[in-house]
Amino acid sequence: MPIARVHGVELYYEEHGRGPETVVFSHGLLWSSRMFQAQIRALAADYRVIAWDHRGQGRSARPPERAHQIESCYHDALALLDHLKATPCHFVGLSMGGFVGMRIAARHPELLRSLSLLATAADPEPQAHLPRYKLLTMVVRHLGTRPVASQVLPIMFGPSFLNDPERAAEREQWTRELRRNPRTIYRAVNGVIERERCTDELANIRCPVLVLHGDEDGAISRSRALATYEAIDGARFLAIESAGHTMSVENPGAVTEALRGFLAQAKSA
Repeated sequence: MPIARVHGVELYYEEHGRGPETVVFSHGLLWSSRMFQAQIRALAADYRVIAWDHRGQGRSARPPERAHQIESCYHDALALLDHLKATPCHFVGLSMGGFVGMRIAARHPELLRSLSLLATAADPEPQAHLPRYKLLTMVVRHLGTRPVASQVLPIMFGPSFLNDPERAAEREQWTRELRRNPRTIYRAVNGVIERERCTDELANIRCPVLVLHGDEDGAISRSRALATYEAIDGARFLAIESAGHTMSVENPGAVTEALRGFLAQAKSA
């Protein structure tokens, strides 16, 4: 199992393909790099593809801190990219992965060839979300994710995925993935809901940017995604149909097609 030790934390990562340019995937909260399986398979024929699990999530180590802050995950990403000699790269971040990607693009523009932002926004967590999220986090800390799985799934997935009888096996797979999280996952949740805005930094982004938003996303509203897109000079915006907050799983073909086209344009720019 490939492991990189950065800032005293062991991070699990995967590397596929041998293309001349590198694509790096950064996953969303409660999941792991597995959420990009379809995109990794599709792009590995033409790119070197790297995906890793954030501290406290997936197959990475779980340091005993109260919260895995986004700033810590950002510094982990910088160290990992350096360790793997993966820059300049095309960075793809979904939700919290996008929080990390925006910070890298704004603060270290020399490290990125392009930035793809999926189901993410540059603002802090809306106050209206906090009471519910904090209650769910408290339950997870003491009892694990199993008691709240039925409440978390509609946050993570849209109705098209959740109600399609032909995708029952997939829903069961991702329900098991959610329940597999240990109780310490609350630390990652704390980091996400306590994050500070990076809206004022978006003007510093210079690389090509693609913003993808699922038309059924209940965690990141379209208005928040559009505000992020509008704050980045020259960015492109694309809505992904029949997709909620976990669009790489819900509509993998549309996400892969959008990324492939964008990366080809960024590569030739």
